[in-house]
Amino acid sequence: MPKKKKIRRKKKTADPLSLEKLPSTLSKFYQNYKKQKEIDDLRKIKLQEREEAKNIVQEKKKLSSRTEKIEKEEERLRLKEEELKQKENDIKLKEEEQRKKDEYLRLKDLDLRRKDTDQNRRNKQLQLKAEEQKRKDVDLVVREEEQKRKEQKENRKKYKELKLKAINDQELKNQEEIRIKEWERRFEEERRLEEKREELKAERIAKKQQERTVLLDEKENTIQKKQNLPDEELVSRLENFETKHSKKN
Repeated sequence: MPKKKKIRRKKKTADPLSLEKLPSTLSKFYQNYKKQKEIDDLRKIKLQEREEAKNIVQEKKKLSSRTEKIEKEEERLRLKEEELKQKENDIKLKEEEQRKKDEYLRLKDLDLRRKDTDQNRRNKQLQLKAEEQKRKDVDLVVREEEQKRKEQKENRKKYKELKLKAINDQELKNQEEIRIKEWERRFEEERRLEEKREELKAERIAKKQQERTVLLDEKENTIQKKQNLPDEELVSRLENFETKHSKKN
């Protein structure tokens, strides 16, 4: 730290004559900088050349390894191809052998087919005879089933007629019972209505009797009051009374 302070003091207290030397100083400084830069560039170039040489060596090693692998792969493929050729030859031999076997089997199959054809012809004749007998048996069964259906139909018809008759008889009986119950219900209802009418009639008679009694009482009261009222007021009261009585009636 003290050294830096001394340097700054020297720069501040520089002699005015040192400004005349400044251009030459800068020129020397620039030349030194330029030389140093050239040296640095050469170093960089050498380093790059070394790196490139190293990469070239590595690429050569890789190429050599790849070439070796390719040669091994080619050898493997060549051996594989020879193996395939040998297998193809074996397959051809087996195919020829199989072809001979197939031909033998084809001829044998033709012979078996001829035998089968003869056997099928015999079987067909037997089948035709069996079918003819079967048709006869079916016809017989059909006739028996038809006769049985006719008998069942007749029996169902008779049963249906008897059942229908029984249902009709039961319906007539039910209808008769319904008519009787309806007559009884109506008779009972008319009896209740008649009783109700008699009760209402008695109530109306009692009400009218009560109204007459009230009317007579009002008339008596009016007559009694009339004796104590002036003639004009008595007339007005009688008119009001008659009007009220007519409205009630």
